[in-house]
Amino acid sequence: MTSASAADPLVSRGKAVLASSIEGSGFEAAKAVDGSTSTRWASVEGHDPEWLRVDLGSTHSISRVKLNWEVAYARAYRVQTSPDGSAWSDIFSTTTGDGAVDDLTVSGSGRYVRVYGTARGTPYGYSLWELEIYGVAGGTTPPTTTTTTPPTPGIGYPFGSRKQPYAAGILRPSGSTSTLDAAVVDYYQRWKSAFLRHNCNSAWSQVLAADADHDYVAEAQGYGMVIVATMAGADPDAKRIFDGFVKWKIDHPSVIDPDLMAAEQDDRCVSVNGDDAATDGDMDVAYGLLLADRQWGSAGTYNYKELAIRHINAIKRSEINPTTKLLRPGDWATSSDPRYYVTRSSDWMADHFRAFRKATGDSAWDTIRSAHQNLITRMQQNFAPGTGLLPDFVENTNSTPRPPAGKVLEDELGDGKYWWNACRVPWRIGADAVTSGDSTSLAAARKLNSWVKSKTGGNPGNIRVGYQLNGTQLSSEVSAAYTAPFAVAAATDSGSQAWLDALWNKMLATPIGGDDYFASSIQLQVMITVTGNHWVP
Repeated sequence: MTSASAADPLVSRGKAVLASSIEGSGFEAAKAVDGSTSTRWASVEGHDPEWLRVDLGSTHSISRVKLNWEVAYARAYRVQTSPDGSAWSDIFSTTTGDGAVDDLTVSGSGRYVRVYGTARGTPYGYSLWELEIYGVAGGTTPPTTTTTTPPTPGIGYPFGSRKQPYAAGILRPSGSTSTLDAAVVDYYQRWKSAFLRHNCNSAWSQVLAADADHDYVAEAQGYGMVIVATMAGADPDAKRIFDGFVKWKIDHPSVIDPDLMAAEQDDRCVSVNGDDAATDGDMDVAYGLLLADRQWGSAGTYNYKELAIRHINAIKRSEINPTTKLLRPGDWATSSDPRYYVTRSSDWMADHFRAFRKATGDSAWDTIRSAHQNLITRMQQNFAPGTGLLPDFVENTNSTPRPPAGKVLEDELGDGKYWWNACRVPWRIGADAVTSGDSTSLAAARKLNSWVKSKTGGNPGNIRVGYQLNGTQLSSEVSAAYTAPFAVAAATDSGSQAWLDALWNKMLATPIGGDDYFASSIQLQVMITVTGNHWVP
């Protein structure tokens, strides 16, 4: 125990807190500032460095920091302050920590205080029963040498920076940005613990999709790439994880168009079921590569920009119908396939089309985006005038687009209804609406929001799995895959603050299930978007 004599008040209790990782559910970052010595924060095991960061809400002069270590203590660590959560100044450091309680007299100033562990004292991780920070509001940060957490240097859009403002009038859940961001980071760490893997080859990163047809599917890897690139800055390990996804993509090419990614792999990490591509995964892979280029640049192990453009051009070449300008379900849906004029509503990502246009300079992506937005409007007007709901698939796109009467690809019950693909539509349409302010996207999102708010009486718990396009309920089940996306649609309506807050609170109360990657991954991306942290490269 190191003694301290400062008599300033405790200022960290219950404040917003972030962590580089968590061991699992029950070990969240907030447990370190909740005032209880029976709850604790714990990082993932066996990894250095790890950190815990407290946002005091305003600049404070810091006089004392007390660390109550669990068995998993830090042998080497630093206590740091920062005015902005980016540049850090050391106010204490040691390489001879021995655990128990460290009660430190310090002198420093900043809004943020971080414990930054660089060497573990045990084979486990880092774990604190409590972190207590004492000081007084006010003060200025003294001029000292600053340090940053790798890979902070070079990050273009650190999580929480909100460098790309949303369109005018877009709502966010009530609460401070630091509180909202802390909730996102906490959910992200639990998502990582539940689903992120490095199986078969330690150089690969994968999202384990236990609830899909195979252990690894392109949709999941696309989600992973977008999520991890977006969370850079909050996760010091983001670039290494992302590069593992890139290697996975390169090592699992489609046999039809090798610039695309094979859609499904088994538990041996071997591509199966035709080794061909799926459009939804490819859209997110390309988008994730563009995010990475803007985050870290393309001069490292992988040229993200070059890989992104090759992937984008392959989507245009092999997954866009040249007649309708609409996405096909995959590179396998060629002119000889009966699904050549079938398109999947959850693939219609207008913000991705805008990013592809900017990256390539190819005006065809404007035409492609317009074709999809026009189809959204047409389907809402002709088949769901009272709800705005879209079906999983649309067939006959070369003449009179319509919901299929039965199975065209996946499900006899749901292919023509609002089912397990279309449940993502409010998020996908809403993501473009909030970032671009596009009138077509706004109108489509608001139509969906108006219906669901009325349908449920403003209670998110009443959202069910599956609807006919007229709003008739198909199931009594519930899933975050259906509930969460409506939060993005709610953010587009100035009169829906209470509804958005109810949806946000519902998400915060929804646990992550280890066998439900689909719903959990969707909810995480929705949380990123509604807190203002989604951006278009």
